[in-house]
Amino acid sequence: MKRIKILQEWCLGCRLCEYYCAYANSDIKDMVLALKDKEIKPKLVIESKGTATFALSCRHCHDAICVKSCISGAMTRENGVTRLDREKCVGCQTCVLVCPFGAVVVSEDGIIDKCELCTNNREGEPKCVRGCPNGALVLEEVEA
Repeated sequence: MKRIKILQEWCLGCRLCEYYCAYANSDIKDMVLALKDKEIKPKLVIESKGTATFALSCRHCHDAICVKSCISGAMTRENGVTRLDREKCVGCQTCVLVCPFGAVVVSEDGIIDKCELCTNNREGEPKCVRGCPNGALVLEEVEA
């Protein structure tokens, strides 16, 4: 399974990755137009507890309980990525309740939202990973 890992020793806590995430999911080509004077809604959130810093995002679990519990078939696994088909989502929020990591959230329109590792772009790796100025985020392949 693939997931985004944070290298705590390199994280500055700048949260720039959150902005890159929100920009990547905005469908607007200009970052300034996409984010300026707007509340950002990233699918990856950086949390800090004392000296520990971690990235809260979908772990793309091999045996994903969110996929198993989805009553509409909107959540699927494809090439190691847990994906969401927004057209099929009925907004029952079962996946939100069962996700042990709190990585599935409800968007403003009532449809579920989650990190899909920027699989909709053609740059190879998620924008949060590419945009981290210190290289603190890495996309890793983890055995199930």
